[in-house]
Amino acid sequence: MVKLRYPLLFLLAIAGMGLAFFATQPQLPDQADYYPSGGRDINDFHLTDANGQPFNPASLQRHWTFLFVGYTFCPDICPTTLADLRSVYDQLKQVAPSSQVMFISADPQRDDSARLKSYTAFFHPEFKAATGSHDKLFPFVRNLGLVYSIADQGEKDYLVDHSASIVLINPAGKLQAVFRPKIAPGAVPRVDMATMVSDFARIVTLANNSD
Repeated sequence: MVKLRYPLLFLLAIAGMGLAFFATQPQLPDQADYYPSGGRDINDFHLTDANGQPFNPASLQRHWTFLFVGYTFCPDICPTTLADLRSVYDQLKQVAPSSQVMFISADPQRDDSARLKSYTAFFHPEFKAATGSHDKLFPFVRNLGLVYSIADQGEKDYLVDHSASIVLINPAGKLQAVFRPKIAPGAVPRVDMATMVSDFARIVTLANNSD
């Protein structure tokens, strides 16, 4: 036993160093679908924002963008999600001052620039919005891993089925993470905001450490 004491102490020291190393490393997000190595490329796109200006890849540069797809006539998911984003917007800005919220309308037939601007301003004056014709909009949304569909567009009060996830685009304009909603019977699908803020802080730390 005496002969084993020093080798044992040596092994314990090595194990302790290993644990200390991993404890100091940035942790991966808890719930987000995270894309490592600087994120995933987003295909070229050309939409129009609520001010009638182009919304394209350059619009994403130098920002952490929380992007959500929906429409202004949405009865549940969209107002709930935008209200939730408003409730944590200051926290997101504390993590990264360049954070922005982008609402993409999947209903260009009814959501013109003026309506989009007033709709997002109701939730927060800094929230932004954009839309475009379906031939431009659908490939962009699908490229982000999101979906939408319109079954009865001929009806006056038609509904748009769409994803309830929030995607995070990094300042290089690449898809960095997807925050999935919690789904329960009879409840509106909602992304957990506290978890999203926590995951965002970890993602920003990882990005800063890789620079």
